[in-house]
Amino acid sequence: MPSQLAFKSRIASTQSLSKMFRAQEMIASSHIARAREAAFRAKPYSDTIADAMARLVSHAHDIQHAIFTAEKDNNHVAVLAITADRGMAGAYTSNVLRQTEGLLNQLDCEGKVPQLYVYGRRGASYYKYRSRDLQDTWAGGSDQPTVERAREISKTLLDVYTRTKEEGGVSELYIVYTEFINLVSQKVRVLRMLPIELVKENHGEQSPSAEAHNGEINPLYTFEPNEQEVLDEVLPRYVMSRIYECLLTSAASETASRQNAMHAATENAKKLITDLTRRLNEARQAQITQELTEIISSADALKKKKK
Repeated sequence: MPSQLAFKSRIASTQSLSKMFRAQEMIASSHIARAREAAFRAKPYSDTIADAMARLVSHAHDIQHAIFTAEKDNNHVAVLAITADRGMAGAYTSNVLRQTEGLLNQLDCEGKVPQLYVYGRRGASYYKYRSRDLQDTWAGGSDQPTVERAREISKTLLDVYTRTKEEGGVSELYIVYTEFINLVSQKVRVLRMLPIELVKENHGEQSPSAEAHNGEINPLYTFEPNEQEVLDEVLPRYVMSRIYECLLTSAASETASRQNAMHAATENAKKLITDLTRRLNEARQAQITQELTEIISSADALKKKKK
């Protein structure tokens, strides 16, 4: 059995860890409300602009645009993985990396060549340690993303998407992020951001964004000055809003995961301290019993010697 000194040392170190875990939990608790509110505020706007883009695309006829038309004979695709800058967030980053690896393997099986972009120090370190080529990385503020960082990422990805194959461009954009559902539930999602899929109308039903005229369905949208210029103007705004929404919901998920992980770690530390204290008491009792036995044995030996 370990000595009492060893038990006391382990109890002291575990108590120090417990205080640190508790502090991290309290910090995450103070940030989660703001992160959750920011994620929920951004989602309606992002969903609305995505729906509007899909409807615009469905009513843009006889036009070839990067929003909905991928470059032919270009099998290069871009994948953005959103991870955390810091640890102590449970399986948050590992779940994103696992989903990213699955997406990369799927793209490889389809004959495509993925180009990997990573946001967050944990993800960047993971791939650099495994000598995986990274096209670009961003770090800092994963739990509190800014509009400037979202604009920087969207500019980089949009630039590579609008290039030709000869210039090193890609034909598709994917984002792997964690969607915040509630404080105890977060789910990793894979979003194909570009190109946008066309909205398919049910046979025999009229689109809510169109009106019938002389037996034909005419779109309610009109493009001024023309379709090309309108879509060129809307594309950067769409990409930026989607990336910013993904960063915000990932930040809320990271904070919630850290809070849950630190709460579990604190409870485990308390249980470990209780177990170590019990074992310390057992060791102390065993030592006392042994000392009493030695004293009694010595007294009996002295009595026998005198007789």
